[in-house]
Amino acid sequence: MQREGMIFIKGGNFLMGTEDGTSYEAPVHEVVVDSFWMDRHEVTVAEFSMFVAATGYKTDAEKFGWSGAFDLKTGEWKRTKGANWRHPDGPRSEAASNEPVCQVSWNDAAAYAKWAGKRLPTEAEWEYAARGGLAQKKYSWGDDLRPNGKPAANWWQGNFPDHNTGEDGFIGRAPVESFPPNGYGLYDVTGNVWEWCADWYMDDYYVNSGRDNPTGPENGKERVIRGGSWMCAENFCTNYRVAARSQATPDSGLDNLGFRCVS
Repeated sequence: MQREGMIFIKGGNFLMGTEDGTSYEAPVHEVVVDSFWMDRHEVTVAEFSMFVAATGYKTDAEKFGWSGAFDLKTGEWKRTKGANWRHPDGPRSEAASNEPVCQVSWNDAAAYAKWAGKRLPTEAEWEYAARGGLAQKKYSWGDDLRPNGKPAANWWQGNFPDHNTGEDGFIGRAPVESFPPNGYGLYDVTGNVWEWCADWYMDDYYVNSGRDNPTGPENGKERVIRGGSWMCAENFCTNYRVAARSQATPDSGLDNLGFRCVS
């Protein structure tokens, strides 16, 4: 059975994490995941707008009246009034329908997933899928950051936060599917916007992680985010690496944070 806009990911075992990164990306450990379907690209503004039109849903950022947006001119994060999924960089900005929706919290993403008859991926499912069948490679396409001399994803080229060369063709978010897919046919698992996962976040979770279909710690204060974003640079966070992991509070909205679903 084909599911529209989704890719079938056949289950299997893989080596999760890396010894070549931060302490909370280690140790490398074997994980087994069952088969699942995953959205081929991040949920777009157009797709999220259908959910809002059908349900009248109000996002956390809309309820708060502000959200976090990165100011390219000053190179700083700012508490920005009127920033939300329709106006991700502030009230004068307009989100393109074919770019990944952002300024959505974990709560918002989970609500969308439920409406769509899907769910958010576990961190293990996300990394298994993002690796695209490659074992212990640094990026979702291999070990070379610029295969054939070109960026293979939307990340920050130049010196963050002072100068973005736009070498990859974009200064901020890019339309989904602007770059080649990984080995499983998934787009934008690297860069563009961070993606929410279902799991609670814990620095040392990998030390005690179960082997079969791990679902993260039982509780916590922040949720896992994966994949890096257009703001990840060589001189800054390098979170375009496939093992890179970070976290945010469940009510956080940012202009470089979105999601995709699984079922």
